[in-house]
Amino acid sequence: MIEFPGQIIYWAVIVMMMAGFYIVIAQGNLVKKIVGLNVFQVSVFLLYITMGKVSGGTAPILADGFDVYSNPLPHVLILTAIVVGVATTSLGLALVVRINEEYGTIEDDEILKQESDA
Repeated sequence: MIEFPGQIIYWAVIVMMMAGFYIVIAQGNLVKKIVGLNVFQVSVFLLYITMGKVSGGTAPILADGFDVYSNPLPHVLILTAIVVGVATTSLGLALVVRINEEYGTIEDDEILKQESDA
């Protein structure tokens, strides 16, 4: 496995997190907002997975010659979070389809304009 020097992985997490946050804030397109949320979510996954790794650790299977074990809990939690993330994304995209059918657009400023005109 490749070892990254120092805390470069944490900087990558911060950059991904801020990129996802910027996409959510700056974009008016609802699909792009969902993509931004997914980028943000993946950065959190990466953060938890990197915290679960122990240098020199092995799988938590009792065997002779191993003293350091990696904690499997962060990996299990991330597997559950991935499933929830896929379900949330599919629900969000389904809502965007319904919004598009109702308003004829997926741009939030145009939707707000139609609401204020009505």
